[in-house]
Amino acid sequence: MWIPTEHEKYGVVLVSFRGTIQHGLPLEIGDTVQILEKCEGWYRGFILKNPNVKGIFPSSYIHLKNAVVKNKGQFETVIPVEDSVITEMTSTLRDWGAMWKQLYVKNEGDLFHRLWHVMNEILDLRRQVLVGHLTHDRMRDVKQHITARLDWGNEQLGLDLVPRREFSMVDPDEISVTELYRLMEHRHRKKEAAAPASTHHLFVHVKSLMSANLGEELEVFFHIYDGRENRPLSERFFVRLNKSGLPKWPEKSERQCTLFVDLGSSDLRKDVYIVVHIIRIGRMGAGEKKNTCSVQYRRPFGCAVVSIADLLTADSKDDHLLKVYACNTESEWYQIHENIVKKANSRYNLSGSNTGLAVALQLLHGDIEQLRREYMGLFTRGVCITKKLGFSDIIMPGEMRNDLYVTLERGEFEKGGKSVARNVEITVYVLDVDGQVLKSYMAAGSGEPGGDDYHSLVLYHNNSPRWAEQIKLPIPVDMFRGSHVRFEFRHCSTKDKGEKKLFGYSFVPLMQEDGRTLPDGTHELIIHKCEENTSFADCLRYLKQPFSKANLPSNNQTLKATKESFWITSFLCSTKLTQNGDMLDLLKWRAHPERINDSLSKLKEIDGSEIVKFLQDTLDTLFGILDESSQRYGLKVFDSLVHIINLLQDSKFQHFKPVMDTYIESHFAGALSYRDLIKVLKWYMDRIVDAEHQDHIQQVLKASEYIFKYIIQSRRLFSLATGGQNEEEFRVCIHELFMSIRFFLSQENNGTSPVAQTQAVFLRMFPTTYNELLKIFTVREVAGFVRETLASLPSVVQADSPLDAVKLQCIAKTVESQLYVNPESRCILLPVVLQVLQIHLQEQRDLVMCARILTSMLSLIRKEENGTVDPTVSEEVELIVESLLGVLLRTILEISNRPQPAGPTMRLQFQDVTGEFVACLLVLLRQMSDKHYQKLLQAFSNKDDLRDFLLHIFTVFRILIRPEMFPKDWTVMRLVTNNVIITTVLYLSDALRKNFLNDKFDYKVWDSYFYLSVIFINQPCLQLESFSPSKRKKILEKYGDMRVMMGCEIFSMWQNLGEHKLNFIPAMIGPFLEVTLVPQPDLRNVMIPIFHDMMDWEQRRSGNFKQVEAKLIDKLDSLMSEGKGDETYRELFNSIIPLFGPYPSLLKKIERETWRESGISLIATVTRLMERLLDYRDCMKLQEVDGKKIGCTVSLLNFYKTELNKEEMYIRYIHKLYDLHLKAQNYTEASYTLLLYDELLEWSDRPLREFLNYPMQSEWQRKEFLHLTIIQNFDRGKCWENGIILCRELADQYESYYDYRNLSKMRMMEASLYDKIMDQQRLEPEFFRVGFYGKKFPFFLRNKEFVCRGHDYERLEAFQQRMLNEFPHAIAMQHVNQPDQTIYQADAQYLQIYAVTPIPESQDVLQRDGVPDNIKSFYKFNHIWRFRYDRPFHKGTKDKENEFKSLWVERTTLTLVQSLPGISRWFEVEKRELVEVSPLENAIEVIENKNLQLRTLITQCQSRQMQNINPLTMCLNGVIDAAVNGGLARYQEAFFVKDYIMNHPEDGDKIGRLRELMFEQAHILEYGLAVHEKYVPQDMRPLHKKLVDQFHLMKSSLGIQEFPAYVRASPVHFTNGSPRTCRNSVQSIISPDGGRGVARRSCGSYPAVNRYSSSSLSSQASNEVSNITGQSESSDEVFNMQPSPSTSSLSSNHSASPNVTSSAPSSARGSPQMAEKHKHSRENTCLSPRDRPVSAIFPNPLDPAQRAPPNQIGDTTLPRSDPNLSAPDKVRPTPSSWSLDSVKEGSASFSDSVGRLVCPPVPPRPPYSGSSAKNMRSQSPGPTSRSPQKTAVPPFTPSPTECQSASLVSNSPALSGSYSSGISSLSRCSVSEASGTELPIGDHTPHPLPPPTTLPNSVSSSSDEPIRRENKTPPPYSVYERNNPRRPVPLPHSLSIPPQTDPPALPPKPHQLRTGSMKLDGTADPRVPRPRPLPRKVSQL
Repeated sequence: MWIPTEHEKYGVVLVSFRGTIQHGLPLEIGDTVQILEKCEGWYRGFILKNPNVKGIFPSSYIHLKNAVVKNKGQFETVIPVEDSVITEMTSTLRDWGAMWKQLYVKNEGDLFHRLWHVMNEILDLRRQVLVGHLTHDRMRDVKQHITARLDWGNEQLGLDLVPRREFSMVDPDEISVTELYRLMEHRHRKKEAAAPASTHHLFVHVKSLMSANLGEELEVFFHIYDGRENRPLSERFFVRLNKSGLPKWPEKSERQCTLFVDLGSSDLRKDVYIVVHIIRIGRMGAGEKKNTCSVQYRRPFGCAVVSIADLLTADSKDDHLLKVYACNTESEWYQIHENIVKKANSRYNLSGSNTGLAVALQLLHGDIEQLRREYMGLFTRGVCITKKLGFSDIIMPGEMRNDLYVTLERGEFEKGGKSVARNVEITVYVLDVDGQVLKSYMAAGSGEPGGDDYHSLVLYHNNSPRWAEQIKLPIPVDMFRGSHVRFEFRHCSTKDKGEKKLFGYSFVPLMQEDGRTLPDGTHELIIHKCEENTSFADCLRYLKQPFSKANLPSNNQTLKATKESFWITSFLCSTKLTQNGDMLDLLKWRAHPERINDSLSKLKEIDGSEIVKFLQDTLDTLFGILDESSQRYGLKVFDSLVHIINLLQDSKFQHFKPVMDTYIESHFAGALSYRDLIKVLKWYMDRIVDAEHQDHIQQVLKASEYIFKYIIQSRRLFSLATGGQNEEEFRVCIHELFMSIRFFLSQENNGTSPVAQTQAVFLRMFPTTYNELLKIFTVREVAGFVRETLASLPSVVQADSPLDAVKLQCIAKTVESQLYVNPESRCILLPVVLQVLQIHLQEQRDLVMCARILTSMLSLIRKEENGTVDPTVSEEVELIVESLLGVLLRTILEISNRPQPAGPTMRLQFQDVTGEFVACLLVLLRQMSDKHYQKLLQAFSNKDDLRDFLLHIFTVFRILIRPEMFPKDWTVMRLVTNNVIITTVLYLSDALRKNFLNDKFDYKVWDSYFYLSVIFINQPCLQLESFSPSKRKKILEKYGDMRVMMGCEIFSMWQNLGEHKLNFIPAMIGPFLEVTLVPQPDLRNVMIPIFHDMMDWEQRRSGNFKQVEAKLIDKLDSLMSEGKGDETYRELFNSIIPLFGPYPSLLKKIERETWRESGISLIATVTRLMERLLDYRDCMKLQEVDGKKIGCTVSLLNFYKTELNKEEMYIRYIHKLYDLHLKAQNYTEASYTLLLYDELLEWSDRPLREFLNYPMQSEWQRKEFLHLTIIQNFDRGKCWENGIILCRELADQYESYYDYRNLSKMRMMEASLYDKIMDQQRLEPEFFRVGFYGKKFPFFLRNKEFVCRGHDYERLEAFQQRMLNEFPHAIAMQHVNQPDQTIYQADAQYLQIYAVTPIPESQDVLQRDGVPDNIKSFYKFNHIWRFRYDRPFHKGTKDKENEFKSLWVERTTLTLVQSLPGISRWFEVEKRELVEVSPLENAIEVIENKNLQLRTLITQCQSRQMQNINPLTMCLNGVIDAAVNGGLARYQEAFFVKDYIMNHPEDGDKIGRLRELMFEQAHILEYGLAVHEKYVPQDMRPLHKKLVDQFHLMKSSLGIQEFPAYVRASPVHFTNGSPRTCRNSVQSIISPDGGRGVARRSCGSYPAVNRYSSSSLSSQASNEVSNITGQSESSDEVFNMQPSPSTSSLSSNHSASPNVTSSAPSSARGSPQMAEKHKHSRENTCLSPRDRPVSAIFPNPLDPAQRAPPNQIGDTTLPRSDPNLSAPDKVRPTPSSWSLDSVKEGSASFSDSVGRLVCPPVPPRPPYSGSSAKNMRSQSPGPTSRSPQKTAVPPFTPSPTECQSASLVSNSPALSGSYSSGISSLSRCSVSEASGTELPIGDHTPHPLPPPTTLPNSVSSSSDEPIRRENKTPPPYSVYERNNPRRPVPLPHSLSIPPQTDPPALPPKPHQLRTGSMKLDGTADPRVPRPRPLPRKVSQL
């Protein structure tokens, strides 16, 4: 049976358990489990990290741990009983573990590895703590280490800062908020910057000396040297090196390493150096032979210097190689380091270029104990300490030191009868009182043990040697008396024996008779002469002699006169001995009572370090004197005491204060002293007001802390001794003393007067006396003293008075003192403190101090454990609330709104004070109970005060919620703050309901309340969903979900509003919507009814809820743009969809209402917007690719335009999209995007407000700016054709304003764009169809298909890879079939990608001859609506012999919603059409395409566009070879056999068409071979011959002997050339002879063009055509026939057959002999229209709205009449390029006289004619097309035959029957006849026209005509062409004017316009419904 567990509550899994049994719970090693029940060896429970899954597991798998259970029962929590540091480590490591893996995923390798090391380190430390074998100190160090690592990791991972006290986490509920704030801030500050260390240490490790000329042992001495004062700062560190230059004792590291300790911060300067002196030990001269002398001397070697400042910048671990310099002259040796520092390089040289001393140098910072912990290795392996000369900056009591430093400075010696100077060596000994040499007390430096003697350097031949060698004598204090130092002088001979001969000595005693030691300084010692063998065994003999020349008696002239002297400098550093006689006199006062007065006076002159050495003795002396003769010396003793006490305030001696404290407690014995001390102190107090000089009195007051200590201790000793006698007398004395104090404090004077300064000094010291007074007086008595003393200060003080600040400091110390902790004293002191604080806070003065006082006060107030409040505490809270709450709120408001100060330190202080005040406010509010709130609210006398208070507190709460209020990792502090806020708001909402509802309703207070509630709920720190499970659990356990509490409060308050709700509609819609976005179901349930309520009230008020809708939409958008929605917010935003979508509560409520329809429609709109906004939000994430962002923005932009009609939002998103395009360098798309805004503007002078980045300007100026920007982007995107039209529109505007300067610039820009079209290469993009299937795609992509324009050079594989990178989770589909429903509904992402072929709309340009490829390429790939994808398949049985029979093609045509390119690189597919192409149709297409390819290549070859002929060769080879091997023959077999024709009678026309195409191909091949022969290189001639042979075979296989007449009559036409001069100078001349064989003709001459429809032409037509061609042989011009398939998009290409062209006589214009003129035409065509000569002008077509009326269409430039024709037979020729344009130009005069020549005039600007286009249908079934023979040469007289041929053609039934589908100009001849209207020309009288000839029926029955539909996308420009009343706007050549009704039979001419209102982005087709236009309301934008 399962029974609940009592003690087994918590355990750790020891062995993994799979949980395969029923109800088994799978466990992993290390999991922690909570146990609920047990049963026979099994436990039931759950894993702590997943408490929702419960199960059973074996008890033997679990290690139980002690735990504490809280909230026993269903919701119990179990906390393990273990060290809190371990608990924290465990939970933190778990959190880190998950985040650590994420670091790897995010590729943050560096942090990943660092964190890994730290985690391992923490686990290791955790093990040490758990084992529990650590000492207390070691445990402390380990914990410190752990917490430092935890804090580091938390900071790196962006986790919360943990408040700690003594390494343990703090529960914020158990400490005051002020204390919590202080802990957080302390940790934050510690993290920010460590305080700079005041002490520094230099670590030196000697490695080796590198030099070429070693061979002798060396001594190396280091010391630190002050270059400014020219003195050493430290002792010497001494290292011995062997003959190789390496340390002599390498195994002993303390002999190679040292630490120069106790360097002050002032020592780390540029002029402090490390100086190294190197001494060699060996022969006198470095180059002497080895055997000359066995005696060793210490001789100078070299010196090195390095500045300490250099080490601050160097890498601490670097080894340094110090350059070693040698001395030029030994006499300069003593100052070589000074010379090196001063760079006096004449005095020294580099001892060898490769000599260097290798040392490791490192500066360490902090006190020595800290270093021992941080650099344990350094101290354990051994390092010697090198001390500073003298005491460190801070002297520690108990420090024992007794070092005498003696420096051998210099000597003066006589020659001693020698001819050369001596080599003097000094030997130094120290001897005790008995004359024995003291062993081991002679230290040359630290690092080496002390010796018995010391040998100095030997300077060669020098009678005035200067050694400057320092020796240290660490003689114990007890051996100092009677000891002396002896110096023996020897001459070192350099002769064979190398003897050292004694010739003199000096000595110096270390202590004088009176106990004073040898004074510091330089001493000139007497050199006593002696014999070589003198014995010093009896030192008493020489000690009686004088030792120093300064001490000689005046009568001893003989010794004074001697020249020989020896100078030493001594320096004593001792904590026990003194050199000061005055000090000794004072201490021995009883021996000389008469000197007491002098000694007390001289005490102030004695050095402080001497006094602290003998502190206890000195104090005993002073109180001894006071006890014996207080009357006589009382004042002097008091002054001396004050001097000593103030001495201890000095930072150098501050550590001696404990010494004095110990003295007072343990050694002080002056039981009577208190009387004298009180008396003198009061005497001083009484004189303060009258005294002129306050300095001394201020010194007394500074010492008052210790004076009180002495007074109180003295009284206690007296009481103990006498049993408490004279108690009353003592109390009276103290009361009198305080009266004196209060009197002097009450003096009013200005802040700078001496008395005021004295008052300030007293106030600073006063709080230090409280603890002493408490030792004798009760708490209440002391509190009374303090209250009265503080109250005695003048109440009104000037604002800037320093006394005021000091008074505050005094109060602060009072509040922080022990006295204030006691509740008894608190109730006495609190009113005083509050009064002062209130004044300061109201005046906003000394805020930092006020914050400190408040913090201290409030940190003492806390509730008891059980939640009850002590009554005294409650009273205190009441007092504080009453006096400070209002002023505290105002203070926080003011300092939060104040501008931040500039300096960093000021800002820091400023932030501190805000945080402190906030913490104080929180403490206060946290302590307030119901009773306090009631009293607070009752205290307001009127509603206005209460209203102001509520507004203040709500505003302050809003400030507290701001993210910048606390650092971002202070979550603990934020949660405490929120807890306090919500508690307070719950109390205050009652007041709001009671006082501000119904007739007393106050909107401002309620608005402030709601606003606070909303931002409270939306705080990031309350969004529990974004936290880790463990953190979420902790917060919920401690505080619950505060958002839900606040939501319920909002709901409750909203319900109370009643009809006042209308005041908050629509203002509160946005904020409440924000609340509903919080993914908390309970919160949402609470908020939804409010929306319904709002809609209901708004409906009642205005009958609709347009306001609600508008506000909702605006708010949704702004929430997105504010960046709501990082990763976890995706789900959050999805939740709004159910909220407005199928969420039951809201919809059900709405469905019950009368306004249900509009309500549901609103919800639908908002839902759709929400979906798009969600996608937008997700796509705008930083790491998302640009493609997604752009697609998403387009989707949203269109939604705003079409569905919501929100113009401002629409324009904003236009600009967002524009910026995205620019960033992605999609310049063309950027231009189209900006055009959307441009189109909303007009050319008017309306002023527009400032908007986005646009300044305030007129609409005209903004539109101009937009135009220029768009032109620039079109230029960058190489979409120059689009830029041209904008240039024109701008130029038109400039011209209308006579702004010729800008007009000129615009025209030049337009010209430059034309040049770029012709000169620059454009890459042809590829197009790809992409299907996005599956539910995981964003809404704007889901289950849709798009066509995307690829990037430059991007092919299918690259595109596929890019898409898969953009959607890394997508699966690429491998087939092209449409997916089924399972794929559509799948919870995945499927991508289907394949390339598609664009179907250009502007077929007329592409089918026209002579249009260069540069121009055609634009029309091939721009304004594309439709795309094609072909999939071949076999239907029926496949014939293996001839697969063409069954080869069908499945053709998918995709139609887009907008044309590409547009505002995006991809658009959605709107319509799919699937057709199957039969094998016959397929064959027709294949041959058509191959013909087209051949024509193109032949043209390119002729016009020399090809660099080599290989492409043509390969193509010819491919076609001819395939034909021979069965290519065309297969088609014949398949389709020309009798069976096929019988079975498919409906295909008769098509079979005919195929036959024509095959013949045409053969004809083209023949012509191509002719061209090929002309250009083929020599080495390819054999191939050419083979091709010719194969071609004849092919012809014979096709059964072609001669070409049919219709083929012969139609020369081959090519895509890129024509039998006339191409406009871009490409010579596409159709004659094998090459480039210039064009038959030029006059502007009036016109060819006939025959275009075959899909039914083959009758033989009659063919014959007539050949007849016509034959008749034209004598003319200047021939008529070209063009067989051209209607099904091919690129087939209408005019060409001339060789035999026709060669029939033109050589005199024809344009024949090869006319090269120069041809050149002229080329040059003209390169000019812009305005720049060309008259003869070359091609004026612009008319605007669609400005077309010429029907009676103006016709050729009016050149008369053509045939004298042989009767009037009715005269035919108006169709206009040539000249005549077409001249229609628009207003035309030149027309003459009907035969043969008369009229030259074309300069075309004027076209007048605006208002004719509509409706009559056009009667004139032409297709748009008027441009003549393929437009030329640019001056006109010349046409021959009569031209007109004759023209009329012949026009009357030919066959030809007129085909004109409707051809591009021929003849059609226009017929049109002008058929129209039956007159054509007025310019200003000339119109000539009557002959009656119209009726057209044959074939005109209308042309089967080709209906196939071609009107182009959906216009050429680019029509978007801008508007009717402009100011003046005509010229249009570019490449626009065409389509008819208004039926589609044209042929593609329109490129430079005519389509219907007027077409857009660039392709919104032209009237059959396709387009989005509704925006109403114009841009006046403000």
